[in-house]
Amino acid sequence: MSQRPVINISLTTLLWILAIFLLLVLLWQLRSLLVILMIAVVIAATLAPIIAEAEKLGIPRWLGVILVYLGLIALLVTAGLIIGPTVISQIERLLQKLPIYLESLGNSAEELAVRFGIKEPTTIDLINQFFDVQALTSWVFRSSQLLILRSLVVTRGLLGVAFNLVLALFFSGYMLAGSDRLLKGLVSIFPEPWEQRLAQQITPVSKRMGGYIQGRIVVSAILGVVITFGLNIIGIVDFSLALGVIAGFTNLIPFFGPVLGAIPALIVAIAQGWWTFFWVLLLYVIIQNVETYLLDPLLVGSSVKISPIYQLLAVLGGVQVLGIIGALIVPPWVAGFNVMLDNLYLQPKRNREEGDLSEID
Repeated sequence: MSQRPVINISLTTLLWILAIFLLLVLLWQLRSLLVILMIAVVIAATLAPIIAEAEKLGIPRWLGVILVYLGLIALLVTAGLIIGPTVISQIERLLQKLPIYLESLGNSAEELAVRFGIKEPTTIDLINQFFDVQALTSWVFRSSQLLILRSLVVTRGLLGVAFNLVLALFFSGYMLAGSDRLLKGLVSIFPEPWEQRLAQQITPVSKRMGGYIQGRIVVSAILGVVITFGLNIIGIVDFSLALGVIAGFTNLIPFFGPVLGAIPALIVAIAQGWWTFFWVLLLYVIIQNVETYLLDPLLVGSSVKISPIYQLLAVLGGVQVLGIIGALIVPPWVAGFNVMLDNLYLQPKRNREEGDLSEID
């Protein structure tokens, strides 16, 4: 009779399993705090080069952090005072006219179908159902509500969003002001040689994460300005600034952001005629190609250095777990982990393989 193998699990292994399980439960309970820390790290990595330049000028690090944050707040407040009222007014008028634009979109689609010889009542009914104003509005509202709710569940409501943002800014400022002591204390808990190896990854990880966000902000700002002027030239003057701001903000989300930003402009354009729709579509296609093949490789791609498929998965995963917040903060974290994976595992592995091949030769 064959004996079954006996699986021996030591007490140490059981304790490790229990500790890992309890740690995962604790992290789940503290997920709101973890999101705040993730945002804080991204902000700190983005502002770190500016703080470093201030230090080179002889400004104490703590004072440089204060000056940078005050300058950032002043810039945002100034921009809000200059363009804020106009943007809010245009968005309000756009929302008021949106049902009319959607109805015009449905009529244009029906006319186009008839022009191409599609006259079957069933097909016309399908087109009308597809462009049904109430159904489209309801779908957009539910989808937006779902994304926002996922973010609010993590941040615990609208007041939680404001409070957590303040906390994230505070933590990021503390990280920037005392980064050396904080990071040395963090890596010191790891045994040698991992303490030294992890310490060496801090600078490249910070540069990769900060470079990603810096690149996305610059690209989005360029696109927002170009789209605003382009829509003015085409003739959509009443909503050009609002549509440019919308396109700039949505472009912060990789892959899907440019498409989301183009939809409102195309809906407005088709209500003004097919030629306006054509020129607006051409404007967005040209801008998207310039971004994809020129701006992103220069300003974002050189910082991320990971496959687009992994960037796409990072965005999708971030949206699924954290909503809109996840789409913004998960990709830079993936870029940072990619640095550690490459430096701590992939590059040493390649070096070992090259060494083995040289010994064989």
